[in-house]
Amino acid sequence: MKQLIVIILLFLSTVCFGQKKMPREYGIKIGIYEIGKNNAITDVSGVKVGHKTLIEGNDIRTGVTAILPYDGNIFMHKVPAAIFIANGFGKLTGYSQVEELGEIETPIILTNTLSVPTAADALIDYVLSVGNNKKYVRSINPIVGETNDGSLNDIQGRHLTKENVIEAINNATSGVIEQGSVGAGTGTICFGYKGGIGTSSRVLPKEKGGYTVGVLVQTNYGGNLTIAGIPVGVELKNREQLNSGDGSCMIIVATDAPLTSRNLKRLAKRAMLGVAKTGGHCSNGSGEYVIAFSTAEELRIPYYSPDNIFLDRKELRNDKITPLFEAVNEATEEALINSLFAAKTMIGRNGLEIESIPIEKTIEILKEYNRIK
Repeated sequence: MKQLIVIILLFLSTVCFGQKKMPREYGIKIGIYEIGKNNAITDVSGVKVGHKTLIEGNDIRTGVTAILPYDGNIFMHKVPAAIFIANGFGKLTGYSQVEELGEIETPIILTNTLSVPTAADALIDYVLSVGNNKKYVRSINPIVGETNDGSLNDIQGRHLTKENVIEAINNATSGVIEQGSVGAGTGTICFGYKGGIGTSSRVLPKEKGGYTVGVLVQTNYGGNLTIAGIPVGVELKNREQLNSGDGSCMIIVATDAPLTSRNLKRLAKRAMLGVAKTGGHCSNGSGEYVIAFSTAEELRIPYYSPDNIFLDRKELRNDKITPLFEAVNEATEEALINSLFAAKTMIGRNGLEIESIPIEKTIEILKEYNRIK
């Protein structure tokens, strides 16, 4: 009965009151750069995000999140990309070909650990269904990342279907993104509190290129929670939260800056600085992966180009990339904190209840440290 009541209250709170207030609405400002219009990965022009959330009965608390670099045939016009592995305790599908060729040819899918094969199979179906792809496709490199939601979710039941994955792709939109306990973040836990999907963006000033960097995260990791440099986890004195470690974190980085795979790998590495600033420490059983791609049209790689055997690329110079490093650091940190603030308390498998971060107490702590007024 308690589980049913909580589910009903969560539904009513979403319908009647919408999203929870986010950190910036409380005066928490992270970094020095301006955010984009929606403070989301979709502030990078062309990027779309879609969710499919599965909350059924007492034990199913999972889902899938799809990230599309642009609205078009990604297989036929691939985007430059790179993947950085901070800690390889994970089940990321598609890494080796991205590492070798420096490109992505499918949407990016995030889900739970044991649903990775299902999601990869769905991506193959999706690519084959697009345009005239069937005429050419003999190999597809699906990109699927995961975190383990097995505490709140009946992960062994493998309830996610290929249809769910396709629905998330087809539902993908630009603009405002739903955050918290949705999609691939439905059953995740972060710092002992309810984690989920978070996103943020940064826009560089014109004199530094004017480029946009957007980040989306799936948070399921631990450590000692730190917000805006303040040891919030210690101050909250939550013993179950302190030093919580295993779990994993997936980070997706998008930018419109003209970067090829080499500098995208460098950009991906800097996203991990944002994880560190939240108190994450990449424990033994926590997989931390960063997937970065550029939406710059001039850098897209055609599947077949008979009239031009050379790729004419104009990549941003190395000595102009530092502001992008700063931007991805800031956006990642804020996206991670956003995922906590947006998530709602969840009761799942075996009656386990994971509470959302106590926002009022958190705000009091930050005020005591003069981080906000």
